[in-house]
Amino acid sequence: MGKVFEEINADLSAWIVAQPIFFVATAPIAAQGSINCSPKGNRDEVRIVNGHTVAYLDQTGSGVETIAHLRENGRIVLMFCAFTGPPRIVRLHGRGRSILRDAPEFEDIAQHFSGTDAIGVRSVIVVDVERVSDSCGYGVPLMQFESHRPTMDQWSNRKGPDGIREYRAMKNRVSIDGLDGID
Repeated sequence: MGKVFEEINADLSAWIVAQPIFFVATAPIAAQGSINCSPKGNRDEVRIVNGHTVAYLDQTGSGVETIAHLRENGRIVLMFCAFTGPPRIVRLHGRGRSILRDAPEFEDIAQHFSGTDAIGVRSVIVVDVERVSDSCGYGVPLMQFESHRPTMDQWSNRKGPDGIREYRAMKNRVSIDGLDGID
């Protein structure tokens, strides 16, 4: 039942941006390095820029694995699952980069989003998609989406801009494997 697509077409694009959660996986080059898989809430934070480019808002987190792995080797996969409706899994494999909030090109990519001025936004992850595929998703459970948690925004707002900068300096400098994160 799985299919490989030439690009992210209009139907896939609409389906992808409608999913309330997606997963991001990256890995370092080193065989003993830690593979990372992170769930991401999609509060209108995923954009299909074109048929071969996807971007998402990256919130401040307790780790910096995705950014560190992308800096080291660029490999990334985004996975979207249907938890309601017909079963489906879509994977977007490609090469990614992180555009940090203070980078000159941030404003160019930020125009695709609303909410980039939120305190917790750390970067935009841009993926040059090399492979688009879907699979059946028969093993994915049916689940009801209740709502997105407000906790990330509440935490970021309590910390404020200075507190977020201090937190990133403390928690986002290096990955768990010692790879460079955010300077």
